[in-house]
This record gives sequence, structure tokens and C-alpha cells, in this order.
Amino acid sequence: MQKINIGVAGLGFIGPAHIEALRRIPNLEVVAVSDFTDEIAQSKATALGIDHAYGNFDALLKHEGIQCIHICTPNHLHYDMAKKALEAGKHVVCEKPLATTVAQAEELVELAKKKGLVNAVHFNLRFYPLVKQMRAMRESGELGEIFSVIGTYLQDWLYYATDYNWRLEPEMSGDSRAIADIGSHLLDLIEYISGLEITEVMADFSTVHKTRKKPLKPVETYSGKMLKPEDYQDVPINTEDYATVLLRFNNGNKGVVTVSQVAAGRKNRINLEFSGSEQAMQWCSESPNELWIGKRDTANQSLLRDPALVHPSAAQAISFPGGHNEGFPDTSKQMFKEVYAAVSAGKHEEDKYATFAHGLRELRLCDAIVASDKKQAWVKL
Repeated sequence: MQKINIGVAGLGFIGPAHIEALRRIPNLEVVAVSDFTDEIAQSKATALGIDHAYGNFDALLKHEGIQCIHICTPNHLHYDMAKKALEAGKHVVCEKPLATTVAQAEELVELAKKKGLVNAVHFNLRFYPLVKQMRAMRESGELGEIFSVIGTYLQDWLYYATDYNWRLEPEMSGDSRAIADIGSHLLDLIEYISGLEITEVMADFSTVHKTRKKPLKPVETYSGKMLKPEDYQDVPINTEDYATVLLRFNNGNKGVVTVSQVAAGRKNRINLEFSGSEQAMQWCSESPNELWIGKRDTANQSLLRDPALVHPSAAQAISFPGGHNEGFPDTSKQMFKEVYAAVSAGKHEEDKYATFAHGLRELRLCDAIVASDKKQAWVKL
């Protein structure tokens, strides 16, 4: 099996998560990384056991032998880095959002197609085995016609006014925060599982903390550090802490999603419920190895993740026998297995993982949702 050399840009929270997942796949090797300065990059590379570190992305691209680049930097850097990587002939795995504007994403989709390179957006949550099971159940007709979809994604990492991160700054993250950051995962899962297309949205946003305490020194994401008064300055916040969005689907039926980054005690909780004409199904990321199946006339069921009991397409995303639980880190590993199978084959696979085209779709959805909140009206896609 030929080894594939990889470079990773951005070593905050998600970059090391990519690296850990990549190391669990035998023929992959992360050979170099980059971050904002030589000192930061070298320090983190040493901690991760990686030999080569660069203080800028251009230097990483020039590292000999790299075939694929993972972009794990703040949102505003994604477009420029992805474009440079594609132009340099590198396959690309990019964190979401793919870009900060639809026009940028459209350009990247076309460039990747022109170059014939593998391109993926890290919508890794598709690779929970029971998420794939729900999709397979829908495809096989077990769910019937979908009557409604209810989804929530709740976190508390921005619960206090003293909680701060670059995602709070529109010039770095874009005009939306909660919807663009976690809502994009939720909306991607809904369309992926249901096979439906969202055609109209009605959104209502809330900025709970209209002023936050910005640290005057670096604070790592999810570090849980509290600041003293002399450590911060007050800054106005213009992006949403909370959002509810009504959805209309192309089958004529409806749904609703709620996202919040100020829900105390909810660390990273996704809940999805699909009601169909044959039965219902519900799944929660806090208990990812269990799927509830709702019945009208017989007893409800609880399906535990087991490769012997799920559809074949779901079993492909399972590495261990029933009773041996798998979770969030495994979703990236399973996704990267598919991405790098495509790299090895030299053939981009549109239906195996989320692509740049899916990243473009989520940007269009996000733009429509932001527009709906501003207009306080339904917006068509």
C-alpha cells in the first residue's frame, strides 16, 4: 500500500483532531504542519511528534512530497488556502465553511473540478454509524414518507460573557456564527439522512450577550479559562448566540432546527428526530451508539450499534464489534478512509463523503437563513 504524505494547516482545536484520525489509517503520514508563526508551529509540531513545521502556509505547500492538504484554520483563511493548494496540484480536505462567500465557494468547486483533484469538506458527523443507518433505513423505505424533521444542536462553550473566540468576530468567521458553525453540520445531516432538499427557510436569531469580554492575551478554544478584569476589553457582538429556523422541504412537508451556544450543560449535543409514514427514528450525539425507532401500533425499538445488525452501508463505518462503543474521533477516521481511498484511486467520489459542492450548498443555506432573519420573512433557496 503506497504511503500518502499529508500537510495540515492550523493547529488549534480541530487540526490535532485531524492528525489523530489520520494516524489511525495505516498508509497515511502527516509529514508537515503550519500555523501563524514559526515559534507556534514548531512548539505544536514538537508536541505532536511531527518533524517539519512552518510559520506560513506557502512554505507548507512547498514541502516536498505532500499530496494532500488539510485546512484547519479560521474561516476567513479557507478560500485562499484551498485555492493555493488546488493550484499547486494538492488534494484538499477543508474544514467548514468552505469559504466565507458563495462566490468564493463556487470558484473553488470549479477549480477542483478543472484540476481533477479530490476535494472534501469536513462534515465528519455523517460518519457516525447510526447516522448512516438512518440514511439506509430511509433509502430502503423503512421510514416511509417523511412528515417532519426536528433537529437541535446545543453547546455551552459561549455561555458566559467572558467566553471568547475568533468565531465571534465577523471579519474572521463571517456574518453568521451559531448557524454557520454548528447549524451547518445539523442542516447537512438533515439533507444527507432524509434525501430531501430544503427549499425555504424562516429564521429568528438572538444575540444573548450583546457585549463580550475579549481577552488581551491568547486563550485556547475549549480551554475553560476564566479571565480577570485586567485581562479583557469589552467588545460589541453582532452574530447570533441562538437561532431557530423553520424549514420547508421539496416534498411539501416541514421541519424546524434550533441551535444554541449558550445552553448551560449542553457541551456538544445534536438531537435529530425524523417522523415518517411508516415509523419514526431519533438519534442523539451524546449516546451515538443507540438509535430509537418509534412505532404506532407495536413496541418501540432501540437499536444498538452493531455491524451484524445494521445495513451494510452503516457497517462499513464500524471498526469494532457490537458493544465496543465508537464516537466522535471515529467519525473523522471513517471519513478520511473514504477520502484517501479516492486519493489512492486518483478518482474523486461525489457520493462517498461531503465534497466542495456540499460546502457550497451549506453556504447557500446559511446565506438564506441570515437573509431571513434580517427580513423576518420566508426566503427561498
